[in-house]
Amino acid sequence: MHALPMATLVPPPLEDREIRELQAEVRELAQARDAVILAHNYQLPEVQDVADFVGDSLGLSLQAARTQASTIAFCGVHFMAETAAILSPAKTVLIPDPDAGCSLAESISAEQLAAWKEQHPDALVVMYVNTSAEVKALSDYCCTSSNAVGVVRQILAERGPDTEILFGPDMFLGAYVERQLGRSLHIWDGECHVHAGIRPADITATRAAHPDAEFLIHPECGCSTSAMEYVAAGDISPDGVHMLSTGGMLDYAAHATPGSSAIVATEVGMLYPLRKTAPKVEFIPANAEASCRFMKMITLPKLRDALRDGVYEVSVPAATADAARLAIERMVAIS
Repeated sequence: MHALPMATLVPPPLEDREIRELQAEVRELAQARDAVILAHNYQLPEVQDVADFVGDSLGLSLQAARTQASTIAFCGVHFMAETAAILSPAKTVLIPDPDAGCSLAESISAEQLAAWKEQHPDALVVMYVNTSAEVKALSDYCCTSSNAVGVVRQILAERGPDTEILFGPDMFLGAYVERQLGRSLHIWDGECHVHAGIRPADITATRAAHPDAEFLIHPECGCSTSAMEYVAAGDISPDGVHMLSTGGMLDYAAHATPGSSAIVATEVGMLYPLRKTAPKVEFIPANAEASCRFMKMITLPKLRDALRDGVYEVSVPAATADAARLAIERMVAIS
């Protein structure tokens, strides 16, 4: 497992001139190194703006698998760069800060999953893509928030309705799948430190303060799974609720009426591309404190250094990568 740092020092914001100069330097270095720059939706705005592709973790990994570039600079957290390396074994994958971890991925280790499997030897394992390569290698299927219900439904259709399933590590997503399918699963008690802070009372208060606003939940971002479960459980009114992927959210923004408003339940970094797409629409965070400090560890200077020096390469041992790739490919085949 990749240990999370105990504390994160937030660097001072860059001045506009520094941002422009660093972005120009990054683009030159990327061209010289034959590199593609991938950035997650939660990244700092100046990092998103210099990227070749911006999106969710799985979409970026699939983009990494398709690219012809020999080097991938992955601006995200460690498990995402690992997934890119698994899907692109012949390419060099760099992460600008190797300490950019993920609290949800860290909530289950390969040793813990192995012990859980021993307790349920006949069960199939479905793990959220927000996990380490070692955990993926011990899994039968991976899933994202948007396709978790479909993956489990397909397993039950193929293996039988009584199939025993171990689901993890996100307990909110597991509860949501249970509710949608009307059957119980064995669910790991894990959570993302960001989405743990998005609570029904906060969302209800925000919606009460903005009664005319639509409510957008991004099911492909781990930090919205709690909101999905709260809606499914009836803790939050489903009126005006939209479950939208990255593309769906941006399409919503592109067609939204100027002067309208929408509450967004996910990590606050997603607000930047939405506001950029629709500057005359008010996008309101469901919880303004829902910011992933690990995502914000990637900065332009660190990206510049990674490309210039070729540092912080992410690689996965072949045997682990092969086993993990099978779980990912099964997910993609069902999707």
